Amino acid sequence: MTKKKEQFDILKEKMAQFLRERDWEKYHNPKNVAMSIAIEAAELMEVLQWTNPERSTVIANQELMSQIKDEIADIIIYTLSLGLSLNIDIFECVLAKMEKNIERFPPNKPLK
Repeated sequence: MTKKKEQFDILKEKMAQFLRERDWEKYHNPKNVAMSIAIEAAELMEVLQWTNPERSTVIANQELMSQIKDEIADIIIYTLSLGLSLNIDIFECVLAKMEKNIERFPPNKPLK
C-alpha cells in the first residue's frame, strides 16, 4: 500500500467514525449524499461567482482561498461518505478514471 493510499484510508476512516459517533449513517444514503455534493459544488461556484477569474488574483486573496478550501473539503467529505455508503474505494476509483482519461485525451491532441 502506498503512503498516499494510507493517508486516504485515514480520511475514509475519520469520515466513517464521524458518521458513527453521531448516528448519521442512516441519513447518508446515496441520494442525500449526491445532493449534498451538488450543493457543496454550487457553494464553491458561489464563492467564485463575482471574482476576477485570474488564477493569481484568486490565490492572492487569503479570505477567498480559505472559503475555496472549505468548499473543496466539503465536496471531498461528502464524496468519501458516498463511497462508504456504496462500498466504493474512492482512491482506486479516481486512479481508474484517470487511466481512462489518459487514453481518451492523449497529450498534444487538441480537443474537438
